[in-house]
Amino acid sequence: MATRLFVHRSGDRIVDRTVDRVQVVRTVLGVLAGLALVLVYGAEKDRWGDAAEEGLGNAMLTPLLLICAGPLVIGGFILYAPPHLRPRLRSRLGAPLKAVGWYVLTLVVLVATLYVAGRTGLKDNLHGWQMLPFALAVTAAVFWGLPFLFLASLYSARSAFNTAHVHPMLPPVVTGILVWVLAVFNLVGNGMPPGPPVVQYCSLLGGPLSVTAVSAWEIRRLRTRFGVTVRGASQR
Repeated sequence: MATRLFVHRSGDRIVDRTVDRVQVVRTVLGVLAGLALVLVYGAEKDRWGDAAEEGLGNAMLTPLLLICAGPLVIGGFILYAPPHLRPRLRSRLGAPLKAVGWYVLTLVVLVATLYVAGRTGLKDNLHGWQMLPFALAVTAAVFWGLPFLFLASLYSARSAFNTAHVHPMLPPVVTGILVWVLAVFNLVGNGMPPGPPVVQYCSLLGGPLSVTAVSAWEIRRLRTRFGVTVRGASQR
């Protein structure tokens, strides 16, 4: 269901398996580097719990940042395009808007279900069969809704809410900008990573710099291999 709602497959979407493999390798190396950092320099108490909490927080925060900052990036991208291409780009915003709508709806329904069920069950002191509807709602929210929201967040972050449907270069552009915004949020919220200064700065900048490098390389491949330019359409 998450794939059906948040992964848009169009006939003209450019699929570059080499880029996909490099992105997977970069992600795996980033996770291993983060685990090594926690293992070597993390505090003994709750170091794995803190790392897991930070990773889950980033996975959930990324789509929200996309919803807030994405329109600015996409709007600037469309304004940068030649005037004769702007109507075409605007006409293709349906897939990203639909993905955003489903994500917001999922988040609202899940939070509202847990809140109402919890508040009603505690306030009214229901017992026995009266608790059944609330128990079913909470069970569905926890065992189906939360995994669904997590997968929706991963798909939305990876595809930048299907912005490739608007222009093939939008996902790497949005990702390259968003990763720095996320780094600033982590720095403000969590402070510097653990370890000596060199390790701290490598940990702080390694992720954004590597993601930016992969995004720049992806843009170059789109231009040289598929004939896609920022101010033009695919010549494929």
